[in-house]
Amino acid sequence: MGESDLTGGRGPIVAGDGVGVKDDNPFHITYSGQFAPWMAHNGISLAFTTYTAGKTVLIGPGLDGNIAVSERNFGRAMALRATGSGLYLSTEHQVWRFENGLEPGCRLGNWDSIYMPRRSDVTGGVDIHDVQVDRDGRLLVAVTLYNCLAELDGRGSFSPLWRPAFISEITNEDRCHFNGFCLENGEPAYASVVAASNVADGWRTRRADGGMVIDMRDDSVVASGLSMPHTPRMHQGELYVLEAGSGWFGRIDRQARRFERLKWLPGFLRGLCFHGDYAVIGLSKPRNHIFSGLPLDGELARRGREPECAVYVMRLSDGEICHTLTITGGVEEIYDTAVLAGTRQPLLVGLEGEEISRFIAVGPDRSGERPRLAAE
Repeated sequence: MGESDLTGGRGPIVAGDGVGVKDDNPFHITYSGQFAPWMAHNGISLAFTTYTAGKTVLIGPGLDGNIAVSERNFGRAMALRATGSGLYLSTEHQVWRFENGLEPGCRLGNWDSIYMPRRSDVTGGVDIHDVQVDRDGRLLVAVTLYNCLAELDGRGSFSPLWRPAFISEITNEDRCHFNGFCLENGEPAYASVVAASNVADGWRTRRADGGMVIDMRDDSVVASGLSMPHTPRMHQGELYVLEAGSGWFGRIDRQARRFERLKWLPGFLRGLCFHGDYAVIGLSKPRNHIFSGLPLDGELARRGREPECAVYVMRLSDGEICHTLTITGGVEEIYDTAVLAGTRQPLLVGLEGEEISRFIAVGPDRSGERPRLAAE
């Protein structure tokens, strides 16, 4: 990806592993006219992952009116979770923690935030689909291959905390495709599964209508009959979910235990986050060799729409799509999205470029203190 790969603004600033590297199938980003001003007005940037292409991309409005993009290569980049000072990223074998190496209000060159890798939890190939940090600071993950919610506490590749009631054991068979979860009041609350199967790959035959959202606190089902539900999220007291297999974004009425459709979008939906009255939703082109026969196919045909790889910004109060970011070329799917608050020009430091050796952030200096002895 190079500077010519962005349209919709002037003089973009681009940094990353793909810049200046010959690529026979590069990806291109196009954004709607008010997309950058919206980010600038709210003091935010956005991030998204694409695991097939192995990219993590940060895009901000820039400090001087030039949109800024930072992209890095991470194999099978999937779940994103923004924190107050950084973000988490799940990859093929690891979960990475990045922290902003700049002090508040500081800049380094053109960047007002520099997300530097600080820790890696090595999980092995367990197919982590979602990441959250609970109120006690525990790093929790959806371990899809083992059908469970787990903590990354260093005592193993992962430590299981919960599994659906219909899953009989913790074993390396993707039986129900547990692909997402969210917190409520800082505690694990709701999980999405594609089907209530207890056999390896049993969920695949129920993709069209076997999906459900489960309350992990009492194992009750709050919505069922869904087509590949994904990315359950709590926001302003409401439970939202993406019905990936149909293209519908909606809300779950927890009292009536039903899914309420709010907005149809032209793609396989994954990746949901919020900023105030706005939902940020990822769209992917369907992988028909895997997901053929889903309701999404019929919805696209009936509406005369082609599937898109994009990020849509929807206003919750009236359902209007306010801003779009479209990706074409070598990237055809989005996995997750995140809002990065308080930054307009963020840089993600990867593992392949020179930045990993040049960018150093020194922690609190206690070298002048008298050492505390064990006996004291």
